[in-house]
Amino acid sequence: MDITQLNRIELLLLDVDGVLTQGHIIYDDHGAEIKAFNVKDGLGIRLLMKKGIPVGIVTGRSSTSLLSRCNDLNIDMVFHGITNKRAILGHILSSCDILPEHIAYMGDDIPDIGIMEQVGFPIAVADAHDEVKKQAIWITKAKGGHGAVREVIEMILKSKGVWEEVLMEFR
Repeated sequence: MDITQLNRIELLLLDVDGVLTQGHIIYDDHGAEIKAFNVKDGLGIRLLMKKGIPVGIVTGRSSTSLLSRCNDLNIDMVFHGITNKRAILGHILSSCDILPEHIAYMGDDIPDIGIMEQVGFPIAVADAHDEVKKQAIWITKAKGGHGAVREVIEMILKSKGVWEEVLMEFR
């Protein structure tokens, strides 16, 4: 894929388990679900949103840990417990006034295929299911939960010509 195509992205949608996490589900002794998120992905999400590109979550599972992470990152577009990800895209399109060809979606497993078929920039993490990789126009170098989201965000910021500006904020 030509990196310049990424400059058209106006919304980044993310699956959670296997994309923002390594895909492990851990339960504590009380049955509460625990998720481990990559801090570099988190910074990337904040940087992208600071540059005016919203980030949303579309995931089949629901958990308090996910909602806490989204709250921490100020992600307010959270669709969790979604069994049909393809169907939720219509709601997202009408509420955001963004064309599907300007949306990137990152997934890792077969429930992601339906939404990936509808967006302009379907992205698979390196350790995604083979069927998901077939739908992707970009496969990250990093595995899910290992900075794959950050990899994509940096490329988006570079394609929009604002990466150096982002770096200058930290110098």
